[in-house]
Amino acid sequence: MSEQQPKKLSKALKTFFGVGDFSFTLMTNIDTFYAQFFFTNVAKFSLAAVTVMTTISAVVDAILSMMYGAFLNKVKAPKWGRYRSWFIITPWMVPFLYACQFIKISNGIAAMIFATVAMITSRIAWNIPYIANISMINVAGKTQDDRMALSSIRSVWTSLASVVYSFVGPGVVAFFAAMIGETNAYAATAFVFSCLMVAAFYAHFVMFKGYEMTGAEEAEMMAAKAAESKQVVQQKVKALDAVTCNSHLIWLIISNMTKYVLLFLVNGMAMYYFTYVSQNPGLMTPFMLIANILGIVASFLARPIVAKLNPKRTVLISYAIMAAAGVLAFLLFKNTVAVIALISVMFFFMYITSAADPDFYANCARYSGEKLGYDVTGTVMGLLTVPIKLGIVARGILISACLAIAGFNAEIDYFAAGNEQLLSGIQRGVCYGFMIIPAVCIAVGALTLAFGYRLDKE
Repeated sequence: MSEQQPKKLSKALKTFFGVGDFSFTLMTNIDTFYAQFFFTNVAKFSLAAVTVMTTISAVVDAILSMMYGAFLNKVKAPKWGRYRSWFIITPWMVPFLYACQFIKISNGIAAMIFATVAMITSRIAWNIPYIANISMINVAGKTQDDRMALSSIRSVWTSLASVVYSFVGPGVVAFFAAMIGETNAYAATAFVFSCLMVAAFYAHFVMFKGYEMTGAEEAEMMAAKAAESKQVVQQKVKALDAVTCNSHLIWLIISNMTKYVLLFLVNGMAMYYFTYVSQNPGLMTPFMLIANILGIVASFLARPIVAKLNPKRTVLISYAIMAAAGVLAFLLFKNTVAVIALISVMFFFMYITSAADPDFYANCARYSGEKLGYDVTGTVMGLLTVPIKLGIVARGILISACLAIAGFNAEIDYFAAGNEQLLSGIQRGVCYGFMIIPAVCIAVGALTLAFGYRLDKE
C-alpha cells in the first residue's frame, strides 16, 4: 500500500463502519445493566464482596487501558497489519471469558476470584481490538473530513445499539431464563452477544483491507529506515513519550474524563431519581429510550455541525449547554417532565461531542509523532478509552458518596408516614449526584479543553 496515494474511503466504510461498535455496545450492556444484580441476587455475594470484585476489576482495567495503545505500537506488526490484525486475533476469546463472569460456582472466595479474573481477562481480550478499531480511523482517514465521516457513522451505530438493546437485551435474558433458568441466563446472553461482536469485528477486518500496510510491508519499511538510522528502532520502544511530550493530550484526557463522569454518574443515579424523587420507577424505560433516540439524531447531525464550527468550538459550546441544563434541572428537580427533557439535552450534546473525539486524538497522535520522529498512532488513539475507564471508577465512588452523605439505608421505608424529612434528605443527595455534580464536572471539562488543548487544524 502506498502512502503517497492514499486509498479513498469505500462506500462500505462510510455506511457500515461501526457495526463492530454496535455489537460491542450490545455485549457490554449486559455487564452495565446486569452484573451488579447477578452478583447480589443470583450468585448471592455479599455487598462488600461485590464492591471489592467490581472495584478491583475496574481499577485494573483502567490501568491496563493506558498500556494497550503502547502495546500495539511496540509489538511486531502481525500478518494483516499493525491494527487490523487484532480484529481477529483476540475477539474469539471474549465469548468464553465473558460468560465465565456470569457463571455461579459458589459465593465464596474461590468464586470471587473466578469472577474477578473473568472480568479482567475478558476486558483485555475485547479492549485490544477496540483500541485497534479506533486507531484505524486515523490510519484510513487521511483528512479531517474522512476522519469525521468514520467517527460520525461509528457514533450512529453506537447510539443505535443503545436503542436496540432497550428492547432486545431484557428479552434475550428472559428467553434464556425460561429455557435454562435464571442462574444460567446471563452467561448465555453474554456468550451470544459476544459472538455477535466477534462476527462484527470480522466485518471491520474485511472492510479495512488495503487501508493499512501488512506486517511484511511494515517490516520491509522499518528495515529500510533502520539501515539509514538505527535510532528509529530504538526510538520506537519509547512510545509512551507520546504522552509526556504533549501537554495538549494530557489536558484533552482530563477534559474527556469529565464527560464520562457525567455519563456514568447520570445513568447510575437515574433509577434513584425515578424511585425517590419522581416516585415513578417505570419512567426509567421511556427516559432511556428518549435519551438514546436523541443520541442517534445527534450522531447524524454531528458531522455537519463539527464541520461548520470546528471540533473544539463544537465541544466547548456543547459542554456549556450541558452544564446549564444540569443546573436548570436541579432547580426544577420536582418537575419530572422538565428533568427528563433537560437530562436528554445533556445526552444529546454529549453525543455531539463524541463525534469530535477521534479527530482530537488523531491531531495529538500526529503532533506527538512529528515531535518524536516515529509513529505513535496506537499509543495516542488507545488513550481514548482511558477517560471512559476513569469515569467508571469515579461513578462508583461518587454514587456511594452521594448516598452516604444523604444517609441512604435500603432498609428504611422512606415513604412511610413520619419519614418525610428523611425522604427529603435522600432526594437532595440524589439530585446532587444526578444533576449538580455532572454539571460541575462538565464545566471543569470545558475550562481544561479551552485553555489546555491548543492544537489547531494545521
